Amino acid sequence: MDTYSTKDPMRAALKKLIQHSNAPFTADDVLREFRTTKEKRSNRKLLKILEIISKHQPKSEEYLLEASKLLEKKDPFYCLLNFLNHYSETNIMQAIRKKDLSTSTPLLSKKMFETVTPDSVSEIKERVVLAATGGLTRVGQNTSAANMSGSHSPPPLALPACNKNHTDGVWDYRTIDNLHFQQNNISAIPISSQETLLLYDLIYCLTGMKGSYITSEECVSTGRGESTTVKFKISEQIHSSLRDIAKEILPLASYFTCIEQFIQKASFTECGQVLQALSEALNNLIRDYYLLLAQLESELNVGNLTVHKMLFYVRPTLNTMDVLAAVVSDISENELRGGQVLTLLYNKISALTGDEESQKFVIQLTQLASVPYMEILQLWVQKGVICDPQQEFLVEDNEVIRREELPEHYSADYWEKRYTIRRERIPCFLEKVSDIILRTGKYLNVIRQCGKKVTPPQIMNLQFSPTNQNHINVIQNAYQFASKNLLEVLLKENELMGHLMSVKRYLLLHQGDFITQFMDACEEELAKNVDKVLPMTLENLLGLTLRLSSAKHDPYKDDVHCELLTYDLVTQMSKIMNNEEEYWQSHDRLDLNGLECFAFRYEVKWPVSLVLNHIAISKYQMLFRQLFYCKHVERQLCKIWKENSIAKKFSPQAAELYRSAFTLRQRMMNAVQNLEYYMMIEVIEPNWHIFIQNMNKVENVDEVLSFHQDFLDSCLKNCMLTDTTLLNRSIFKLCNICLKFCEFIQKSQRFFLDAELKSMVCDSNDEENSDSDVDFSSQKQSESSMVPSDTFSERVKRFDLEFTGILIGLIKQINDVASDNPSDRFINLVHRINFNSFYNQQIDKLCAKDSML
Repeated sequence: MDTYSTKDPMRAALKKLIQHSNAPFTADDVLREFRTTKEKRSNRKLLKILEIISKHQPKSEEYLLEASKLLEKKDPFYCLLNFLNHYSETNIMQAIRKKDLSTSTPLLSKKMFETVTPDSVSEIKERVVLAATGGLTRVGQNTSAANMSGSHSPPPLALPACNKNHTDGVWDYRTIDNLHFQQNNISAIPISSQETLLLYDLIYCLTGMKGSYITSEECVSTGRGESTTVKFKISEQIHSSLRDIAKEILPLASYFTCIEQFIQKASFTECGQVLQALSEALNNLIRDYYLLLAQLESELNVGNLTVHKMLFYVRPTLNTMDVLAAVVSDISENELRGGQVLTLLYNKISALTGDEESQKFVIQLTQLASVPYMEILQLWVQKGVICDPQQEFLVEDNEVIRREELPEHYSADYWEKRYTIRRERIPCFLEKVSDIILRTGKYLNVIRQCGKKVTPPQIMNLQFSPTNQNHINVIQNAYQFASKNLLEVLLKENELMGHLMSVKRYLLLHQGDFITQFMDACEEELAKNVDKVLPMTLENLLGLTLRLSSAKHDPYKDDVHCELLTYDLVTQMSKIMNNEEEYWQSHDRLDLNGLECFAFRYEVKWPVSLVLNHIAISKYQMLFRQLFYCKHVERQLCKIWKENSIAKKFSPQAAELYRSAFTLRQRMMNAVQNLEYYMMIEVIEPNWHIFIQNMNKVENVDEVLSFHQDFLDSCLKNCMLTDTTLLNRSIFKLCNICLKFCEFIQKSQRFFLDAELKSMVCDSNDEENSDSDVDFSSQKQSESSMVPSDTFSERVKRFDLEFTGILIGLIKQINDVASDNPSDRFINLVHRINFNSFYNQQIDKLCAKDSML
């Protein structure tokens, strides 16, 4: 018994259990049932056999439950070995491996991707490589069926060189059509001899070579890629029991061919660094696969290999190669690259939950394939540099190459357009931090362009692992470092807040004394037609005013410059907001004076230009031009108030003609001043206060840009410069009618065309205006002057009706907008203009008229 158990511990354990349970069968009967083919066996029957022979044995129920689970995933023969191992004095699995094969599968007994070059490896890999390159020719000797019956040597082959037209292709059974293998009639020889011949053919097929009795039946393309599924045909001369087992082994040859095709394609095409890394990892795996085949061939040559043992030995490798072939087929069929490949591999890891061995291989494949991608990522988050020759990285650099292609306002587009994310290139495990990755590199890039050296406080080691989130922590730490350093560069070294405050002083009229002195100095020049205004004159007057006012203490006053635009404010608003209807296309374009085209321009250098870019300055200019125009109207109304002081000398009857004009002027002044107060005190100042509060707690530059944009957009919206109801056009119509009225009053004092007013003028005033009378008499009467047939009172009444109509319309428009946007401050302006409900009656009439239409 001891001798028998040493030679065959498996049969010894079976015999012991059968004797103890009095089972009605022998050990060979049990082995035959567990070696039967997949199509003929029944797991329920196999479990019943185990239950019978383990009757009265300890822990039999526990071991039977374990066996039932193994039968679902593993080979039945492996299940039997594992079951018998519980009731044997020796470790049956180790004894069998030591006796039959030193290692059942190298893929499980060692690290997967280490280079394997053992001395025991036979010529099998060399034969495949030489045959695939057309360099191997083996000519065997003729042999008969009689001497094959007792021989263990490989069948005679006549293997000429491969097809020369496919020297760069992979060995896939289609490239060797000119090979003719000698095939003998072996149906009459014993099954054991057929098994030996079949085993040699199986080893050849598993290396991508045709055999004598196994040939490829068809090669079916699986999609757009070049991966194929190979089906095999086994000669009918082979016994059916051997053919059935061989069919379970042959899918491994198809999987090997699919993987080898993928490796070959990656070697000869520009497929990207990720696929090349994956190909290299798979190539190391194929070396282990060759080692397995070499060991199988060695065992076959000494007569220790059967088809059942071969199936048992290759079963783990078969499962793993099946998974890997499916992965490379998906990559080839969908033409995946870069991050898409990593996403596929990462998702495959989750899909293989429960299959630990296959999952282990895919995890290692994913880690190795992600190495070049993570190196690109590390360079980006550590230095702000992209080194991506194959266009695989999730961030793309849109930097122009030639200087002539550089846009005019490059800093304005830098933040949004230079670096962009390509969503299709993002691996799924980096999707949540993709925006952080983008910002990190952008921050570092700005710091580098400022001439500062980027030195991370700690060494980065960015490696991907599906079992932990260390790579996420490294990315977040890099982001915090970059954000902190760029904020310091902007806020401290380049004093961003000082520049923003300076912009507020000049473009938002915060420096009151400077604005007053500037308008006094430039009033005459800005009153000219824009074509006649001299920019140099304005620039000189600006510099003089800056040094005479309290603005002389501003360190950034020299960044302010004068600019004459070619369009009025309404047109500028249309250009900025991209309205479909352009103002100059829908109205008759009148000649513009300097005042209507004037604006301040504020120039800053990099990196402050990231915040105060061209678009931001344009928005400031829109606010400035509306405020500046309203301030000009207010000054003109105050001017005629001073000039109208001569009316105090008139008699009560004569002064009564002026009362309607004085009343209208006061209503105009009230409307314009409340409009200015609303914009500067109720809109700009509160929003500026919120902006400053937000700036005191910013953590990154993106928040700075966001808060600054929110401030400008809120100011533009509440100052009625962005709405679609044309409120800003109503405001400018209101201002224009005020200016026309001022012009009329000024001329009516100099030209006494109306007979009712000639007797009211003092003699002293005639002398003062004598020179101007001569000048004006030679000029053509303007549109806003009195028509000769109109009296002074009639003309004032017409101005009154026109102004009131525009104002009532503006109030109604504001009410309509305020009803749709109750959170905005529009309604405050209505309460100020319509103080004590002065215009309520006219508004009610207008609303009633609209309801009748």
